[in-house]
Amino acid sequence: MIEVVIDSIRVSLMSQHRLVILKDTTGDRYLPIWIGPCEADAITIELQEVPSQRPLTHDLLKATIRELGGKVDHILINDLRNDVYYARIVVDVEGRKIEVDSRPSDAIALAVRVKTAIFVADTVMDKAAIEPDEDVEQEIPAPPPGEQLASDRLSAFVDFVDSLDLDDLEDSED
Repeated sequence: MIEVVIDSIRVSLMSQHRLVILKDTTGDRYLPIWIGPCEADAITIELQEVPSQRPLTHDLLKATIRELGGKVDHILINDLRNDVYYARIVVDVEGRKIEVDSRPSDAIALAVRVKTAIFVADTVMDKAAIEPDEDVEQEIPAPPPGEQLASDRLSAFVDFVDSLDLDDLEDSED
C-alpha cells in the first residue's frame, strides 16, 4: 500500500466532471481520478474548512460510524478495472477491522472529514500513476466517455489564429 495525499481537485472546462489528483507521499507519482461535482465539492468544502448549517452526506456517514462505536482506520483505493476505480473504507470496531465497499470519491470525502490516511494499492499505482517528467500529453488523463479534451475542441481556433496576418494592422491608423 502506498500512502497518498490530495494534491488538488481540478475542474473540466467541458463538463461537470472533476478530477482529484492524489500524490504519493514518498515519491513524485500522481494518481488522477475522475469524480463527480458533488463529491468534489464535498472534499473541497472540508479541505477549506467551510462550515455547513446541516450535516452533509459524508458528515452523516462520519457520525453514524462514530455513534455505532467505530472509527475509520484508513481508506484504500484497492482496484482499477475497465477504467473504474474501487475503494474500501476500513473501519475499526472494538479491534475488529470491517471493510466497506465504496466509490473512491466518497471514501476520500469521508477520509478528509475523519482525518485518516488514504492508501492506494501498489497494483493500482503501477497501472495508473503518472510522473511529472512524462510528456505533457501523457500526463493528461482521458476524459470520461463521450467527451473531448479542451485542446481537441479548440485546435480549429488555434489554426485560425495562427493563420492571421497581423502585419496589416500596424499600417492602419483608424
